[in-house]
Amino acid sequence: MNRFGNAFRLSIFGESHGPAIGITIDGLPAGIPLCEADFEADLARRRSGARGTTPRREADRPQLLSGLYGGHTTGAPLTILFANEDTRSGDYAELTHHFRPSHADRVAAVKFGGWNDPRGGGSFSARLTAALVAAGVVAKRVLPASVRFATRLAAVGGEQDPARFEHVIEAACTAGDSVGGLIECCAEEVPCGWGDPFFDSVESLAAHLLFAIPAVKGVEFGDGFAVAARRGSENNDRILDAAGTTATNHAGGIDGGIANGNPIVVRVAVKPTPSIALPQETFDAATGRVAPLTIRGRHDACVALRGAVVVEAALAIALADLALRERTNRPRPTQAENG
Repeated sequence: MNRFGNAFRLSIFGESHGPAIGITIDGLPAGIPLCEADFEADLARRRSGARGTTPRREADRPQLLSGLYGGHTTGAPLTILFANEDTRSGDYAELTHHFRPSHADRVAAVKFGGWNDPRGGGSFSARLTAALVAAGVVAKRVLPASVRFATRLAAVGGEQDPARFEHVIEAACTAGDSVGGLIECCAEEVPCGWGDPFFDSVESLAAHLLFAIPAVKGVEFGDGFAVAARRGSENNDRILDAAGTTATNHAGGIDGGIANGNPIVVRVAVKPTPSIALPQETFDAATGRVAPLTIRGRHDACVALRGAVVVEAALAIALADLALRERTNRPRPTQAENG
């Protein structure tokens, strides 16, 4: 339940307030140059500090425990660990019985019979996305150097003007509330032919990872749900040359589940953080009644602010899995190619 991948295989572990979180990556080719400094740029994009992000400050220094020797991958599983150093577990004592609305508190207690770790959301916490970002850094090393990512926060609280984002977030913070957001990620120069129809399509694999990100409630590729209101004549992407360049990109770079060589475009809807300062009426299992709950702790007013790099990492991981499959599943040369 905590594993993903066929060729680029992940196993994620840890809890928000446990000693550490981490990820193990198996299937990596040997000889890929890698060091701790390579992770800093993407991890910095995820760190808190801006208005609307959690006051919790973690250094997020990656410890490379295995699978690395002489500054290169060995071909053995690569394990990356992040210590949890800034925790306040006492803020969560009441949540073992007085469940936060729209959070995993209650379902975790039911699923695991109350033996789950409730501190900071335990294994359900967005804290674990630091490990996903680290895996994304490694995944990008597997991809061809020509593959490029461009990721942006496309909307906050329904507002699409970036100049207004700060105002929307500030208003939510002042009210003790939270807002959601929309993240767009584009991957360019993905080779045509990656992916398979049906179960291992580019969309299937990417969406699997994207929906694993806490707070993600919607994923669309290309123009997504907007295509449902069009005619085929409006939505079809006309092919302009032998390279497969299209006049438009309504399909988001994917046809029949397979990358078509045009930019892969995905948008992800991130819900408002359910942990808000406003009192909320919710069920208390200790009393058997609905009662007011005031949530303590440190939380993001807009978790989408730090989510762009996580979305990018998820797409990179899916593409890395496809890239490694292509290396082992290339068709044999035709008779003409053999001469």
